[in-house]
Amino acid sequence: MLETVRGPRQLIVGEGVAQNIPRVVAECGSRVLIVTDRVLLEQPGVAGIVAAVREKVEVVGMFADATPDVPLADVALAVSAAAEVDADVILAIGGGTVIDLAKIVGVIRCHGGTPRDFYGESKVPGPTTPLVAIPTTSGTGSELTPVSVLTDPDRELKVGVSSVHIVPDFAIVDPELTYTCPATVTAHSGIDAFCHAVESYTARPRPHGPRDPVEQVFLGRNPVTDHYALLAAERIARSLPHVVRDGGDKGARADMSYGSMLAGLAFAHAGNAAPHALQYPIGAATHTPHGLGVGLLLPYALDAARDAIGDRLAILARVCGLDVTDASEAEAADTFLTWLDGLLADIGIPPTLADIGVARADLPRFAEMAGGVTRLIQNHPGPTDTASLTAILEAAWLGDRTRHVLTPEQRQ
Repeated sequence: MLETVRGPRQLIVGEGVAQNIPRVVAECGSRVLIVTDRVLLEQPGVAGIVAAVREKVEVVGMFADATPDVPLADVALAVSAAAEVDADVILAIGGGTVIDLAKIVGVIRCHGGTPRDFYGESKVPGPTTPLVAIPTTSGTGSELTPVSVLTDPDRELKVGVSSVHIVPDFAIVDPELTYTCPATVTAHSGIDAFCHAVESYTARPRPHGPRDPVEQVFLGRNPVTDHYALLAAERIARSLPHVVRDGGDKGARADMSYGSMLAGLAFAHAGNAAPHALQYPIGAATHTPHGLGVGLLLPYALDAARDAIGDRLAILARVCGLDVTDASEAEAADTFLTWLDGLLADIGIPPTLADIGVARADLPRFAEMAGGVTRLIQNHPGPTDTASLTAILEAAWLGDRTRHVLTPEQRQ
C-alpha cells in the first residue's frame, strides 16, 4: 500500500460558516490581500465579508479585477496589489478563477519569478503565502486542490501549476454564498464538479514508488478517492438539475456545495483525465466556459474507455439513482451514459463540439496537444495515442458516441 491524502489545514462546510472568515484571516496574518471580482463585490454576502474583514485585520488590500481563465496579465496586477500592502495572507472569494489566481499570487509572493517558472508538477519549492479560500460556486473544487490553471497568451492551451504547496490553508464552504449564482454559471460549475467525481472514480490506477507522492501530484484512483467520488456523484446527480431550474432550492444548493467539495478531495489525489486534457486546447481556441467543455466531452471519453471501466460505469448508474436492478453490467453502463446525455441536455450543455464553434479540421491538432498534458492524460483509462484521442473528438464533433471505435490499423 502506498497512498497519500491532501487537503487544507482546516475545511469548514455548512450554512452560515462564512461568519468565521474574519477570525480565520486575522489568525493567519495582519495584512491581507482580498482577491475577488467586481460582480461578486456587489453581492451583499461578499460585501459583508469584506466589511467584516476590514474591521478585524490591520491592513486590507483589494484586487477585484479577476477575469475568467486567469490570464497572466491578471497575475502581474494581483502580485503588484499584494506588494502594495505587503500582504502576509491572501483571502480569495469567488469561483475557480479567483482561487486559482490567489494561489499563483501566493507562489510568486514567496518565491519570486513568473508563473512560467512553475508550470508543471512539483515546481513550487516550498510553502507560499497563507491562503484562505471561499468558493462562491459549486464546481471547481479549487479551494481544496493542489492546482492553479492559467492562460498563457504564448501558448495554445491552458497551463497548470501543480504542487502540494498551493493547497489553500483554510477552505470555508458556505452554501449561502452560492444562492445568487446565475443558472448558467450554476450549470457549468456543477457539471465540472460532476466531471471531477466521475473522472476521479474512473481514473487509471497506477503503481507507485515511495518518492511518487512527493514528486507527482495526480496519482490515479485509490480506495479513498473512490469513496469521495461516489459520494460526490450521488449528491450532484440528484441536485444539479433542480438547482439549475430553481436557484432558490436551498437543499439542492447545500448538496451541490457538499458534492463539489467531495469531488475536489477526490481529484486532488486521483486527478482528472481526458475530458479536462481535451478541453484545454478547445477552451483556449473557442473561449467557451471550462465546465461547458468538460461536460460536453465527458460521455464521449467515458464511452471510449468502456472496455476498461464498464464495471465502474455500472456502479455509477446505481449511485446516481438509476434503476438497473436486473440489468447486466453492460446494460447498466449503457443506462448511465444515456442518462448522462439527458442530464447534459437538461442543464443546457451543447451536445457537439460543432455547436461551440470547433472546426473539424482542428481535431487532430487538439488531440495531439491534449496528449501532451501528461498529468491529466495519464489518468485516462482508455487508449491515449493521438488517433484514439482524435476519435473521441470526432465522436464529440458529430454527436455520435459510437464513432470513437478504431481498428488496430487506424491507431498506427
